[in-house]
Amino acid sequence: MNLVIFEGFGGTLTEVAYALVPLLLIFVLFQFTLLNLTKERIIRILYGFVLTFFGLSFFLQGVHVGFMPVGEMMGETLGERSNTWLLIPIGFVLGFVATFAEPAVRIMNEEVDKVTGGSISENVMLYTISIGVGISIALSMARILYGFSLWWLILPGYIIAIGLIFISRKTFVAIAFDSGGVATGPMTVTFITSMAVGVAGVTEGRDPMQDGFGLIALVALAPIISVLILGQIYMRKGGSKT
Repeated sequence: MNLVIFEGFGGTLTEVAYALVPLLLIFVLFQFTLLNLTKERIIRILYGFVLTFFGLSFFLQGVHVGFMPVGEMMGETLGERSNTWLLIPIGFVLGFVATFAEPAVRIMNEEVDKVTGGSISENVMLYTISIGVGISIALSMARILYGFSLWWLILPGYIIAIGLIFISRKTFVAIAFDSGGVATGPMTVTFITSMAVGVAGVTEGRDPMQDGFGLIALVALAPIISVLILGQIYMRKGGSKT
């Protein structure tokens, strides 16, 4: 596949600018009304905006020319093999690794570690969320291969999550639902979704529109359950008292 690295990069720059300019304007408004930061702090923040602008632009361009095409090609190649069951363990590994590299997940885990004074450590949270997402991707691959309805996964999953809410500490409930949100970040969504669409596109009897989508709902649900289960383990072991 012939890819032009910077094809459409101008459009990507424009999209990122539209996203960041309102934040910059809000910062300016607060600076003149409430913050009154020093000149040095303002310069550092503006440097941060510039780095964020170019960082997001290059990342999104990389997603368009790299992550999404290779994910779809991998899905098509694996889906055409005779031993398609391998997609299930491969899906787990890819889901685990993608979540492990997800920036939003790491940021949230750092905050949890800091706020709880290390009682809920960053590494424990990272592995918990990554395992949950890995399992959800494996189940999504199984759904595409064997053709059962998404309801068979979503409905029991939310019943389990709601049940765990009533027996979990409030701290873990709050962390769990935030974990579901941050797990559906750009690393997971771009690579795994394109791979699922690729698998559904080459699997007989499957429709990429109907079967290739839906896995992000599972990705958002799985960390909720895994973190709530982690909370139960902490309770049994007398861990976090928060």
